[in-house]
Amino acid sequence: MGQTKTQIGISSCLLGNKVRYDGSDKYCQHIADAFAGQFALIAFCPEMAIGLGVPRPPIRLVSIAGGVRLRGVEAPQQDVTRDILAYVQEVSPQLAMLSGYIFKSRSPSCGVADVPVYREDGSIESASASGLFAQAIQALLPDLPWSTEEALLEEAARTDFISRVLHYRQARQA
Repeated sequence: MGQTKTQIGISSCLLGNKVRYDGSDKYCQHIADAFAGQFALIAFCPEMAIGLGVPRPPIRLVSIAGGVRLRGVEAPQQDVTRDILAYVQEVSPQLAMLSGYIFKSRSPSCGVADVPVYREDGSIESASASGLFAQAIQALLPDLPWSTEEALLEEAARTDFISRVLHYRQARQA
């Protein structure tokens, strides 16, 4: 029986799936070229998974007393924070099988350390938060190697990420 390919989770839009709020994708040829042959790329779109559909009104991170919430831009009463966190728990067995993750930068769900957080009045409070889905995965699997598609533009970063992914898988199997 052959060895199965190492699994890497990836934001679905990066694979060319038209799952973004406006019906577009963010296909990344450099990721397909570097990873598709060697790894099994497992697509996740938390916003689609919780039923937001395409197209959909945009959402963003909003700082509210007691924390940061994921809310509608045009309809601030729309709060999908609990839905996204419940989705992470629902897919946690699948996430535990991954050896790495590639997140979509600047996404309110999947961005890592580059997502703006807004105040309730619409002004920007901070421009350096992580998306809710990315935060939850990192909390659930703190040692899981991850990167963003933008960081992986550089060959050295791709090589380093691949090395970390393979080491992580090997360590898990030991």
